[in-house]
Amino acid sequence: MNKDMTVGPFPRERRHTAFFLRELRGFAPVFLGAEIDMTAVRRHQRDAAAHGGSCSTVAYVLYTAARVLAAHPEANAALRGRLRPRVARYRTVAGKLTLDKRLGGHRVVLSAVLPGLHTMSLRDIAGQIAHHRDGDPERMPEYAGVRALHHLPGPLGHLAYRLATRPLRRRITTNGTFSVTSLGHRPVTSFHSSGGTTITLGLGGVAERPVVRDGRVAVAPVLPLSLTFDHRVIDGAEAADVLSDLKEALESFGASGDVSASVSQPSQNLGVTF
Repeated sequence: MNKDMTVGPFPRERRHTAFFLRELRGFAPVFLGAEIDMTAVRRHQRDAAAHGGSCSTVAYVLYTAARVLAAHPEANAALRGRLRPRVARYRTVAGKLTLDKRLGGHRVVLSAVLPGLHTMSLRDIAGQIAHHRDGDPERMPEYAGVRALHHLPGPLGHLAYRLATRPLRRRITTNGTFSVTSLGHRPVTSFHSSGGTTITLGLGGVAERPVVRDGRVAVAPVLPLSLTFDHRVIDGAEAADVLSDLKEALESFGASGDVSASVSQPSQNLGVTF
């Protein structure tokens, strides 16, 4: 036996990730990217804190992206099938957020699906993020299905995963209609991922970087934001429109002035009209 390594079975706590990656083989991912000047968001965060609200960058992206996707029904969609493909376009927006958790002693990726995201306030979104971020996946009922999946034999587990996630009517509750994944806690400047949805947003770390305003160089907090889209469902022009609208909305966030409204009330104070 080679003393320079150890060999063991694949951790059952990561089976759901393996099943997910098998399902991704049918995707046709294409990658876009943009840099977002977060000055307006940072100002809004400071003002919101004075009104009793504390919201992360991820909360702002979820809040804004949900409203952008509601205005782009072609992208708020899912596809199933190869010989006779079918496309579902959803009338509601559900965001899937990936989380770095520990399960059975292993570091794993779990996801939380937030339904009706386009009608939720920033404060409600922040509360949902905190609930899933701080909760124990060993006990939370939201992850009972994942835990059960880990105890099934491999082929049966994969079948159960497919039955739960493939039907278009179930995608909105199991996968969401778009995904957000963040590595913003690290100095990541480029991050592209596919979350199993037509649109996936990847967040890097916000850092002070040079920007040009009115022909002059200034320093601003900049968010590197990637957008991965499934080319089977939409084309690059539609995906670019989604990314452009998201950039504009974040960079003008709170422009209408009433900070407390966007923290506590749904669907208001985006600073742009869709």
